[in-house]
Amino acid sequence: MKKIIFGLTALSILVAVSCKKKDDNPTPVTPVEDPNGYVLNADITADRTLLAGKTYTMSSMVYVKTGVTLTIQPGVTIKAAKGKNALVVTRGGKIMAVGKVDSPIVFTSAETAPTYGDWGGIVILGRATTNASFNSVPGQGEIEGGVNNTAGDGIYGGTDDNDNSGKLKYVRIEYGGYPFQPDKELNSLTMGAVGRGTEIDYVECAYGYDDAFEWFGGTVNCKHLIAYKTLDDNFDCDFGFRGSVQFALSIVDKDQADVSGSNGFEVDNDGSGSTNTPITAPIFANVTIIGPKETSTTTINSNFKRAAHLRRNSKHSILNSVLVGYPTGILIDGSKCGANILAGDIELKGVVVAGCTKAFDTVGTSSTTLGSLTTFLTTTNPTWSNESKATSAEAGLTAPFAAAASFDPNPAAGSVLTAGAATSTKLGGGFFTTTTYRGACAVGDTWWKTWSKF
Repeated sequence: MKKIIFGLTALSILVAVSCKKKDDNPTPVTPVEDPNGYVLNADITADRTLLAGKTYTMSSMVYVKTGVTLTIQPGVTIKAAKGKNALVVTRGGKIMAVGKVDSPIVFTSAETAPTYGDWGGIVILGRATTNASFNSVPGQGEIEGGVNNTAGDGIYGGTDDNDNSGKLKYVRIEYGGYPFQPDKELNSLTMGAVGRGTEIDYVECAYGYDDAFEWFGGTVNCKHLIAYKTLDDNFDCDFGFRGSVQFALSIVDKDQADVSGSNGFEVDNDGSGSTNTPITAPIFANVTIIGPKETSTTTINSNFKRAAHLRRNSKHSILNSVLVGYPTGILIDGSKCGANILAGDIELKGVVVAGCTKAFDTVGTSSTTLGSLTTFLTTTNPTWSNESKATSAEAGLTAPFAAAASFDPNPAAGSVLTAGAATSTKLGGGFFTTTTYRGACAVGDTWWKTWSKF
């Protein structure tokens, strides 16, 4: 009887083992494929998702139409064919491009030897307010670069400052900014009346033909921006832009600049410097602008001009930042901007200017009582914590002029930037992170690493 039980037990074990082996053979998983293919060559008129880790090609102007959302998953690469090919998010459309620190979303050129301006970059158009006017309609503008069409897909502006055009996070935009016409170029990232409901965080624009980031009106707030070797301006604000930006970094190629004059900041109220409202009045805090001049004897392209050109009745504020290595540091241009800084509408506090031939300068402000900008920003108002240093090295950045893997914009231990941050009522409202340091980075900072490319 015991033998029979043993035999049955052994048989049961054998059957169980046989079944387990059979279950251990997994069913093959079919890779997820995009039913729409891997080409972007037509308007997006229904919600669409670009799949994680895949490579797509773009061969035309692609408009994300009103009421439609384009979702882009982490690790997607979009390669654009050479020409005026841009991704345009129209008013009422949305882009949800959310990458990861180790799996960013990359927009780049399809060329085997890519260069400045191979394609048109990204254009986001919203319904926030602007002081632009188009076809005699105030509060609306036609975005530059030949984007507009008979459907009006290139129009921006409205009345909703909380408008939401989606998200860009951990995104790189490379070789964009197509030269459509002189002074009518597309930028790497063009924002027309984008509202503060939109999230823009951890975005790098590299090798752009025109500006890296340009805001035409709107109220969008941005953090962790990198402009890398852009041909023209790094941060261009006009037509009533009133958003806030914190932790922004720009680096240039000393041999490459635009004939229009390349600046770190270029800020206008509008093209004529009018009093049209809303007035351009953004707030930039914790910015590191690294210009072309490592030393006073460095040979640079003659088209490099200023780390910050504030002009045409703008009310732009720069706080707790460092501007390094331009022919001119900060230029206040025109009597209206002179009056604005005297009124406190332009705030320059906690700013270190290093290695610039002239740290602080003015032009056309003689009709105001501003006088010497250097005296006004330092001696007259010593609590504003502004400083000028004769050499770029005195800013105390670790390796701001080094190439590739050796590049490091963090302040070294003991740098003047590790302290001295100024206070301002403009830093209230909940958006800004409180810092005690000046510039985009703290000692040992890592926010600019891994997802970016230098």
